Amino acid sequence: MNKRIIVYILGWVLIVEGIAMQVGTVTSFIYREHEGLYFLIIGACSALVGVFCVKFKKQKNMVLYQKAGFAATALSWILLSLVGCLPFFLSGEIPSFTDALFETVSGFTTTGATILVEVEKLSHGMLIWRSLMNWLGGMGVIVFLLALIPKLGGQQNIYLMKAESPGPIIGKAVPHMRTYAALLYGIYFGLTALECILLLCGGMGFFDAINTSFATAGTGGFGVRNTNMAAYDTYYFQTVIAVFMMLFGINFSFYILLIARKFKQAFKIEELWFYLGIIVTATVVIGFTILPRYHYDVHESFHQSFFYVSSIITTTGFGIGDVNDWPMLAKAIIIIITFIGAMAGSTGGGFKVSRIVLLAKEAKKEIKLLIHPRNVRAVKMDGKAIDHNVMRSTSVFLVLYMMIFIVSFLIISIEGKDFLTSFTSIAATLNNTGPGMSLVGPVGNYAVFGHLSKYVMMFDMLAGRLEIFPMLILFAPSIWKRT
Repeated sequence: MNKRIIVYILGWVLIVEGIAMQVGTVTSFIYREHEGLYFLIIGACSALVGVFCVKFKKQKNMVLYQKAGFAATALSWILLSLVGCLPFFLSGEIPSFTDALFETVSGFTTTGATILVEVEKLSHGMLIWRSLMNWLGGMGVIVFLLALIPKLGGQQNIYLMKAESPGPIIGKAVPHMRTYAALLYGIYFGLTALECILLLCGGMGFFDAINTSFATAGTGGFGVRNTNMAAYDTYYFQTVIAVFMMLFGINFSFYILLIARKFKQAFKIEELWFYLGIIVTATVVIGFTILPRYHYDVHESFHQSFFYVSSIITTTGFGIGDVNDWPMLAKAIIIIITFIGAMAGSTGGGFKVSRIVLLAKEAKKEIKLLIHPRNVRAVKMDGKAIDHNVMRSTSVFLVLYMMIFIVSFLIISIEGKDFLTSFTSIAATLNNTGPGMSLVGPVGNYAVFGHLSKYVMMFDMLAGRLEIFPMLILFAPSIWKRT
């Protein structure tokens, strides 16, 4: 394996993170907070180490293949989290290293699970850094590097894109990887800016608007208020946020097709209609289910329902109340859509709508083959036959997903928390949703868990964000052998 290129990529990751930290420096300077020194020093050290890694022992062979691409991506996210937690820990705002790392992993993986009891006690610099982690993690730092660095723009680096982009289907023949990555970030930035402008137009303060937009875009769910989105108790703010959560849960290929004016092709994406269908169905069922709780106020009931469905299916995790008080049917639907997640190629997490559709079609095909064994049938998506390798990968993903879930659930059950807390904690972290139920619901947090459980959930957050394979490949001894 070409280890030199991995060091090269890690160097650029450190440079980008060091520069990104200066947003915290500037914010702290504006609000006259001394925490800016931590961002300045840690960011500068990160960038310097990164420059050394980039310049050290240059070599001509910068070709990246699948195993190196997956390893580089997984190591990049681990390194991002280890360096990113230092401002929280060294400043003393999160005195426990484990808690600081948990918060950082949660931020970069856009999970939104927090150990903070009172978010508003953090300085402005730390708050903007939390939200910026959500934004950077949403589209992915590696995707950003592909758009930025010429040497990482080759066709072979589809492996980096595949390792970091959520979902099972990414075309093998993207003509210009660097252009494609730049276009993705352009759309991402544009939607983020549009949401921020709409929030500002509604009267939200700039600091809250930019943080909320970052967290919504990355579908991360880190808020800057103790009451999360309930702090903005106007229908306008909550509706804008809910709509943009839904928009960021859509495959960005849809937006690219719209920009290219390929409207017919864009609206033929099957996954889009399944995604919207799930949102509408879940919203209607939950809306009617919780009507009595909101004194049969139809508008309030369906507003609450749509906000939570949009928040959970996109794995953003924003909250405007306590769903623990909802009827069991409503809570059951929330848990189900936690597992389903958003569309492939979006900033959302979860199992992905496309995988659900593919597995359902595969099951339908197998049933038909039992009835008519001589028929030759292929699973199709958007009118095209799905490659056997994609189906195989989807099936293996399901098996690994279930194994990680079961093992993680058993380990954290050692602490003796109630079933709903333990079960939904793993569901929320592996699916990058954030809030679960019971003790880890929208009004709770993950401070109730011990160190072992937190490290298990950190692994789950990284595995969920990176689609499992890049994290597991690090444990294969053969990956580190030179070939």
